[in-house]
Amino acid sequence: MAENQNDKSLRMSALIVATIASFSTPFISAAINIALPSIGIEFHTDAILLSWIPTSFLLVAAMCAVPFGRIADIHGMKKIFTYGMIIFTISSLLSALAPSANTLIIFRIIQGVGSAMIFVTGLAIITSIFPPQERGKAIGINIAAVYFGLSMGPVLGGFLTYYFGWRSLFYILVPLGLLVIALVQWKLKGEWAACRGEKFDITGSILYSIMLVLIMYGFSTLPSTIGILLVILGAIGLVAFVKWELRIDSPVLDMKLFFQNTTFAFANMAALLNYSATFAVTFLLSLYLQYIRGFAVQDAGFILVAQPILMVIVTPIAGRLSDKYDPRIIATIGMAIVTLGIFGFVFLTTTTSLEYIIISLIILGLGFGLFSSPNTNSIMGSVERRFYGVASATVSTMRLIGQTMSMGIALLIFALFIGRVEITPTQYPALLTSIQTAFIVFTILCFIGIFASFRRGKRTSNSETTNQ
Repeated sequence: MAENQNDKSLRMSALIVATIASFSTPFISAAINIALPSIGIEFHTDAILLSWIPTSFLLVAAMCAVPFGRIADIHGMKKIFTYGMIIFTISSLLSALAPSANTLIIFRIIQGVGSAMIFVTGLAIITSIFPPQERGKAIGINIAAVYFGLSMGPVLGGFLTYYFGWRSLFYILVPLGLLVIALVQWKLKGEWAACRGEKFDITGSILYSIMLVLIMYGFSTLPSTIGILLVILGAIGLVAFVKWELRIDSPVLDMKLFFQNTTFAFANMAALLNYSATFAVTFLLSLYLQYIRGFAVQDAGFILVAQPILMVIVTPIAGRLSDKYDPRIIATIGMAIVTLGIFGFVFLTTTTSLEYIIISLIILGLGFGLFSSPNTNSIMGSVERRFYGVASATVSTMRLIGQTMSMGIALLIFALFIGRVEITPTQYPALLTSIQTAFIVFTILCFIGIFASFRRGKRTSNSETTNQ
């Protein structure tokens, strides 16, 4: 009985630790965007340099995700998580003390490294500790913390920036980080390293990082010539990376997971399509509400918060359901509802009722909540224990690439319909057309995602082994 109580205490401690960490990294990602004007005024920074404050964080986090996932599998998830939390906390303090925009970007790069170490191991630790019949519930709570961080970022970030300055966003992360580090040392006993003693693929890691940066940064600068060139180079790098990984004995990312594991491959594809279609929704609706409908920024923020609030509520419930029923069915239903919610925004006009917009956001939040945790549970349950770190990193990478592609698609459509000019009332008709076109593209991506989600196959009886 004592052993069962110890197991329960370990699981609860791991969930608390991972949940606090899962809130912190998306919170600062979302909060920093609302503080950029204040940072720009203080440092007298131009828009290009200012944009690198959030972009540098995302790019470095994406670069480091899969390599650190593999390092965690070899050297221990708790160790990498702890080091990541230490780096994240110290870099948060340094960011709060940054004397210039350039030094802030450097500290944000370091923060991105720590963030990657945290989010690739947090999910993997939960997957390692919780038995398959309870895993979905734990993953659902963990993902709900991510959404809570994303939704509270603009609201709490705006409040803190207005009353205490932008540096307060980083200061509040320091006590949270210290709390997590203390809990890990005090409560999280043991270590998880299923690949201890195996070699680390340095060449593959370098190829992966370069390829990912080329693709992500290229998409963010479309439709410029340099953007197109970077995406092409990134695609060439992807081919080179896959060929290299198939040749060596200890790859940083075992490509057999994609070629031989139907569940893993199609669930990740569904996640990529989902994030590619949904991440830019807030951006598009923010422009629509403020420019075309004339809402103040705080009012637009309160309208948009309807989606993440529902996601926070639904995600843990969906995770629990995925423990009892086939995650494929729940995730596919979620993707279908997301498609319906996105499709509703295709019909936005200058007189669309506020009730229609909020209902569409609620539908979107419901669908995303039903999709995300069962899909993640499906991915993590489809691989052997030795691949938990890499699988967790892959989930995070799909999210980051999808977010970049989503913004890239939206900005590409804007460039085609509006051009690189300031948005004035004369551009409002073209802006509305751009928004409608973007939602048409996102609806098509989501519709394809329904089939990718369903195609993953049924859950196997033993979730510790690979499928097919």
